[in-house]
Order: sequence, then C-alpha cells, then structure tokens
Amino acid sequence: MDSDERLPHGAGPAGLPPGGQVRRLGLLGVRGQVTLGREFTRRALDDWHIQDGEDVLLLVSELLANAVLHAGGAHELLLHASPERLRVEVRDGGPGVPCPRSPGRPDLPGGHGLHIVDKLADRWGTDSSPDGKSVWLEIDTSRPRMP
Repeated sequence: MDSDERLPHGAGPAGLPPGGQVRRLGLLGVRGQVTLGREFTRRALDDWHIQDGEDVLLLVSELLANAVLHAGGAHELLLHASPERLRVEVRDGGPGVPCPRSPGRPDLPGGHGLHIVDKLADRWGTDSSPDGKSVWLEIDTSRPRMP
C-alpha cells in the first residue's frame, strides 16, 4: 500500500536520506482515508525528524477530507521531503479545480479547509490530469515557525 522512493542528490537533515525521500500511500477504494493518511504522514515525519508535525497533519487531513467529500475519495497521498521543503500531494479522480468558499455559519462545519491550507502552507495549487487532479501544498522547512 505504501512505498519509499529515494532521490539521488543532495544532503538531508537527520532522518532524511541524501537528496530527500518520496513516500506514497495508495488510497483508491480504501475506507478511512483521512485516518490512514494522518498515520502514514505521522510515521514519515517522525522518521524524517520534521518539526511542526501538528500543522502538517492538519493540512493532510484537510486535503484528504476535501477529496473524500468532493471527488469521491483520494487515489494517492504523496509526501516528498527534501532539505528545503515538504510537499504534500493528494491525487483524486474528480474533475474541476478546488477553490476556497465562504464558510456558511461559524457554528457549523464546512468551508474552512482551503482557508486553513492557504494560511498554513507556503504554497498550494492544483494540477489537472486526464484522470483527475492533484491538489498539492508545500511548506518550506527552513522557514522559522511561530510557536
């Protein structure tokens, strides 16, 4: 279900192989995608000794929840860690491009996901493909974080 892909160049921090690492989690047809994705991400962050894990877990949860709610579920979660940044990518089979919407009422869930992504990630976007799309975000690992 999951795999590691080592990258060939550069040097990474403790816990990260030289050149970084890509980890993939197949999710097509799997139940509990948000929970599985969070646990997969938590293990990777621990292995890589990457800080700010709670923010990353929240971001992964938001991307996966959006795929479940709006695209019939995620197909794959991809994590790419390098000395400079962490990239999170969720691939799904849904058409269209996600865009932030106004939350309905503050006391009801919904409408906050992409606003959270926009606030916590350094960059995010969408790449379309013939069989769906990828929603991705990046966090610069060298940037100081707020406590």
